[in-house]
Amino acid sequence: MDWLTQPEFWMALAQIVAIDILLGGDNAVVIALACRHLPEAQRRRAILGGVAGAIALRILLLFFALQLLALPFLKLAGALMLLWIGIKLLQPEPEAAHEVVAGTGLFSAIRTVIVADAVMSLDNVLAVAGAAGGNLLLVSLGVLISIPIIVWGSQLVLRLLDRYPQVVLLGGGLLGWIAGGMLVTDVALAGWLPEAAWVRPLASASAAALVIACGLLVGRRQPTVPAEDGQADSEA
Repeated sequence: MDWLTQPEFWMALAQIVAIDILLGGDNAVVIALACRHLPEAQRRRAILGGVAGAIALRILLLFFALQLLALPFLKLAGALMLLWIGIKLLQPEPEAAHEVVAGTGLFSAIRTVIVADAVMSLDNVLAVAGAAGGNLLLVSLGVLISIPIIVWGSQLVLRLLDRYPQVVLLGGGLLGWIAGGMLVTDVALAGWLPEAAWVRPLASASAAALVIACGLLVGRRQPTVPAEDGQADSEA
C-alpha cells in the first residue's frame, strides 16, 4: 500500500484520467452514431454490449500496443476501415427501419462499436500504457475509468443527435479526421511523405471532408417510395 503515499502514482493516474476524458470522446461519438437508429429500449443494451466488447479488446491491445503500432500498413488498413465505418454510419435511416428484426439492428450496432473502437484505440491504448509506465494497477484503473466516461458520453451524444440530427455529419467528419491522421503516420509511409507539420492536419481535414461529402451524397441518393398505390387507386 506504499503506492498510496507516492506522488508519482497519483500524477500518473491524473494523466490517465485526462487521457480517458480527451480520447474517450471519439469512442462515445462512434457508439452514438451506431446506436442512433435503434429503438430507445435497445439503445442501452447496445451501448453496454458495445462497451463491454470494446473494453475486452482494449485490454488485449494493452499487451501488444507497441508491437502492433510498429507493424507496417496496420494503421493504413485501420484508417481505410475507419473511413468506411464513418461513411456507413452517415447513411440515412431507411423508411422501413422500424420493420427490421430488432435483434439484427442491435447486434449490428454492437459489432460496429467494437470494430470501430478497436481501430481507434491503438493510439489511445499506447497513451495510457505510456502514462502508466508499466504499472499494471494503473493500466487496470485506466481501463475501469474509461468505462463510465464512454457510456455517459455516448448517451449525451445520442441525446444531442436526437435533438439536432445534423450533428451526425460532424461525428462522421470526426471519424474521417482520425482516419486521416492514422493513415499518414503509418510506418510504411515514413519515407514517402514529407516531414512537415502541415501533412497530418491536411490529411485529417481531407479525410473528414471525404466522409462528409460521401455521407451527403448517399443521403441525396436515398431512394424514395413511388406513389404506385395512389395511382392504382385512382385508376380503379
